Amino acid sequence: MANHAKHTWDQSNIVDDVHFQEKDATLFRSLLTETHPLVLSQQQSPNGSGAVLKGRIVEVTKDHVVVDVGLKSEGLVPIQEFSDPSEIFLDAEIEVLLDQTEDSHGQIVLSREKAERLRQWEHIVQNCEEGSIVKGRVLRKVKGGLMVDIGVEAFLPGSQIDNKRVKNLDEYIGRTYEFKILKINLDRKNVVVSRRELLEAERISKKAVLLEHIQQGDIREGVVKNITDFGVFLDLDGIDGLLHITDMTWKRIKHPSEMVQIGQKLEVIILNVDKDKGRVALGLKQKGVNPWDQIEQKYPPGTRVRGRIVNLLPYGAFIEIEPGIEGLIHVSEMSWVKNVTDPSEVVKKGDEVEAIVLSIQKEDGKISLGIKQTEHNPWDDIEERYPVGKNVKAKVNTLTNYGAFVELELGVEGLIRISDLSWIKKVSHPSELLRKGDAVDAVILSVDKDSRKITLGLKQLSDNPWESIERILPVGSLVKGKVSKITAFGAFVLLDEPQIEALIHVTELSDQAFSKVEDVIAKGDEITAKVIKIDPEHKKIALSIKEYLIERNQHNYDDIVVTSSQRKKKEKTLHSEEHNES
Repeated sequence: MANHAKHTWDQSNIVDDVHFQEKDATLFRSLLTETHPLVLSQQQSPNGSGAVLKGRIVEVTKDHVVVDVGLKSEGLVPIQEFSDPSEIFLDAEIEVLLDQTEDSHGQIVLSREKAERLRQWEHIVQNCEEGSIVKGRVLRKVKGGLMVDIGVEAFLPGSQIDNKRVKNLDEYIGRTYEFKILKINLDRKNVVVSRRELLEAERISKKAVLLEHIQQGDIREGVVKNITDFGVFLDLDGIDGLLHITDMTWKRIKHPSEMVQIGQKLEVIILNVDKDKGRVALGLKQKGVNPWDQIEQKYPPGTRVRGRIVNLLPYGAFIEIEPGIEGLIHVSEMSWVKNVTDPSEVVKKGDEVEAIVLSIQKEDGKISLGIKQTEHNPWDDIEERYPVGKNVKAKVNTLTNYGAFVELELGVEGLIRISDLSWIKKVSHPSELLRKGDAVDAVILSVDKDSRKITLGLKQLSDNPWESIERILPVGSLVKGKVSKITAFGAFVLLDEPQIEALIHVTELSDQAFSKVEDVIAKGDEITAKVIKIDPEHKKIALSIKEYLIERNQHNYDDIVVTSSQRKKKEKTLHSEEHNES
C-alpha cells in the first residue's frame, strides 16, 4: 500500500487568492496616505458660498425648486437633486448649501444634494472613527473598486471586497454589508472601507473554534480556494486545509486541476491536524476503497492482464491495469529476441497491451509485469532444436578479442571462441578470418539453456590434423611450404600438406653469422626443410633448413644460404643435382 505523502506548508506556497491589478494596489496605498482626492473638497469661500442655510420652498418649476433663504433674492435648486418627490411642496422647510451667491444671470444657486452630503460627513466625523464597523450599500463600480453608501459615499478598494477571488464586481452592487473604516481623510472628505478585514477576523475566530473540535478521521466539506502544482487548498469554513495531489486519487494525475476547480465543493477526510501551527492535512482518495488491499488475491503472479501505457521512463514502462493500480514493465521483460535499451522501441504512451504479472510488492505499492512472457520463449526448446554436434548456418554479428558472436535465429545468439576458429592457424583476433555480416557454417559445441549460452566451432567441421600428425609428418621427414611470418626468433612456415604452421628457429636457418632473420629468409619465400621435432599436445612443429642442406651432403657450409639472392642460387644448384640423380 502506498504511503501518504508528507505535507509541506512552505509559506511561499500559501498563496492569497484575492487577485487585483497592481494599479489597484497603488490606488489603495495612495488613499491610505492621503494623496488621492477621491471626492472634491468643499470649503467655504470668503464670499459665503459653501454655507448650509435653512430655507422655504416658495415656488416649483419644471427644472428648479425656488427657495427663500433670507437673502436679497430667492435661490434655485435643480429639481433632480430631490430623490423623493414627496419632499417638494410649498412652504416646506429644507436645508440647502449656498453654492453660488450669484451666477451669470445674477441668480443665487443652491444645492440640496451638497447640503445633505455635508451633514452626512459631519455625522461620520462625530460618530465614527478609523476601525469603526458600519453598514453600507454598494452603489456602483468605479476605477479600482466600488463606491459604498455608509451615510456618505465611501471607497471600497478591489483588494478589500472579499477574502476570496472576486470574478465579477457587478454581483456586489445593490447589496448591503458591514464594513470596517480603514481611513478618514478630513481635508479631502474621503473614506476608505474594507469588507475583507471583517471577513478575515470572522475567519480567525471560526478557525480557533474549528481547531478545538476538528479530529483526525472527521469528514468535512470544503470549498476549493486555491490550486497549486502540489495540491489544493480548501476553505473548511474558517480554516485552510491542504489536499495533497497524492491524496486526491488512487490513480495517477499530473496536476490537481484535472480533478477540481476553484469554488468547487468537496467532501474530504481529515488526515492530520497540527493545532499548534493551525494546519490541516486532507484526503479525498481515503474516502474510497484502497484498490491495493486485495491486490494479491486479485492479481496473483502469472495472471494475464490488459492495460494502457501511461508513462515511459528510461528503465521501463508503466501500465495502468485499473484506476489506481499501475505496474512496471522493465525493459528486460519486453522481448525474448531483442536487447531492449529504451521502452519506446517496443511500446508508446497510450498503447493498449497485454502483460503477465511477475511479482507483487504490496507494501511498496509495486507490481512487476512482463510483455515477453505473453509470447513463445525461443529458449524453451533450444536443446531440441540445436543439439550438440549439429551443423548450422549462422550470421556474424559482433567481433571481440575473445571470439565472434553469431546469430542462429532472431533472439538466439552463440559464441565462436577464438580457439575454435582454426586447427592450424594461430589466430590473434577473429577479424583475421571473419567479418561482421558473414554467413558461416559452424558446429554446435555446447548448449546451456538456463544461462542462455550456446558455443559453436568452425574448426570442428574438419578433422583435427594434430591427431595424426606424427604419422603424416614423422621426425626426419622433408616438407615444403611458404614463409608466412618473420619474427626476431625465427620464421613461421605454412606447410603445403597438411596446411599447418611450423617454426624454423633462428638457429636452424644458417651456421653463418648474420645480423637479422631477414638477411637469411623473407616472407613469401618457398622453402624445403627437415622436420626435427613434433609436439602434438601443444600443436608445435619445428623445422630446420640447415639440417636439410646437410642431409643433401652439402658439407661446404659456405653454400648454406646467407642472403636471399645466395639462397636462390643455392636452390638452383640443388635442383640441377636432383635432376641429374634422377
